[in-house]
Amino acid sequence: MGYVKAKNILPEEVIKIIQEYVDGEYLYIPRKNGNEKSWGEKNGTRHSLKDRNSEIFNKYNSGCTVGELAEQYFLSEKSISRIIREVRKMCA
Repeated sequence: MGYVKAKNILPEEVIKIIQEYVDGEYLYIPRKNGNEKSWGEKNGTRHSLKDRNSEIFNKYNSGCTVGELAEQYFLSEKSISRIIREVRKMCA
């Protein structure tokens, strides 16, 4: 999330009204209902993790052990097991 200067997008009268409540402070204005984005949607993290998890699952099905995958992906064996379980559940 980046900051935008209020004077660049809001009319002067709106800025004066806001200054009555918040003067010189940072203000977060949430998205309108229905316009929210879920975690990782904007920067592609969600898609990257989904691809990684599918890759882990495929390697596991091809014979890699949980220990080998944990070492390769710098994750705990517990995390690898969880990923395999979740992808398996999605495929079923």
